[in-house]
Amino acid sequence: MHDELPLGFKASAAACGFKQVGRHDLGLILSDLPCVYAGLFTQNKFCAAPVTICQDLLAKNALVRAVIANSGQANACTGELGLKNAQTCQEMIAKTFGCQPSEVLPISTGVIGNQLKLDLWEKGLPMLKENLGQLKAEGFTRAMMTTDAFPKFSSQELQLSKGSVRLTVMAKGAGMICPNMATMLCVCLTDASVSQDIWQKMFREAVATTFNRVSVDGDTSTNDTILGLANGASQVPLETEADVKLFAASLTQILGQVAHMLVMDGEGAHKVIHITVTGALDDKNAAIVARSVGNSQLVKTAIYGGDANWGRIITAVGYSGAEYDPKEVCLTLCGIERFKYGQPLNDDQEETLAERLKAKDVFLEISLGHGPGSYTLETSDLGHEYVTLNSDYRS
Repeated sequence: MHDELPLGFKASAAACGFKQVGRHDLGLILSDLPCVYAGLFTQNKFCAAPVTICQDLLAKNALVRAVIANSGQANACTGELGLKNAQTCQEMIAKTFGCQPSEVLPISTGVIGNQLKLDLWEKGLPMLKENLGQLKAEGFTRAMMTTDAFPKFSSQELQLSKGSVRLTVMAKGAGMICPNMATMLCVCLTDASVSQDIWQKMFREAVATTFNRVSVDGDTSTNDTILGLANGASQVPLETEADVKLFAASLTQILGQVAHMLVMDGEGAHKVIHITVTGALDDKNAAIVARSVGNSQLVKTAIYGGDANWGRIITAVGYSGAEYDPKEVCLTLCGIERFKYGQPLNDDQEETLAERLKAKDVFLEISLGHGPGSYTLETSDLGHEYVTLNSDYRS
């Protein structure tokens, strides 16, 4: 897997002992040049202190130089002290790496309610400075992992009319994933030269069809953040309409790759469930149904157990709150039609379905009628390991 960073970006990480001794838990991305900045954030009303800071800088159209990510403490629900601590961390990074505090974007993940351990931050700064440029995308990603089983990152190069540019995406997340914007923590970097308004618009549209269409457990985190930094170091602009379309398509593709990794790594997950809803009155109603099915614990446990219990799926469609005619609903599970216009079908296919449900990818197709609305969602199954991981998360 490619983990090269775009031109002008360097990565670093340090082991500060925030939660576990000996592992990197503080990561830094530093740009040689000021970056145009785009971002999307959690809609949880208890948003974390670093989210508030990043939102304020985005509202000011600030140019930024750095992203600093810590695991171990979410710095959420920490009051005025939590906000002050996040600002102190901005100041620490600015002083150490020669930039302004307002050029530093903080992101945090970990236990809610715990204050940042500033003494450990300060002890980790020399290592962070020493390692600058020694790590790439994977190294930064590992520093912000919590319950993740593997690091999630991707990098690609694309050719525009005036030259080549690179896109690199790094993310963490395995639980508390049911976003209204993105999911958990994600940083996207590019060395393309792009204006802030185009970058934010492009970013928002790409997230809407990628990170915003995944779910693991129905929980929206206090810290969900996705940041996009474009430093223009390649000196290659998005000069033509074709450039803009190609860049936007590549951005959507790479964000989609990493979003899929999040579902693959859902806490305790064994399978990815691909839900497609068609025939809705509009896309909004299709989305309501897809999310109702995708967040159903009974649907997820049935898929985990390989149980072709299509009644659980239809039930979730029924209580979704979407507008549709129940007599028009059809369901296809793993390529076999199971329910059509209020009637069960193919009850003699149980053995075939049981075999198909052993696959890592399970496909649910739901038709609500003959309307133009559609929606797709990826979610994970739900097994015993999810309970194990989350019952002792703080230990």
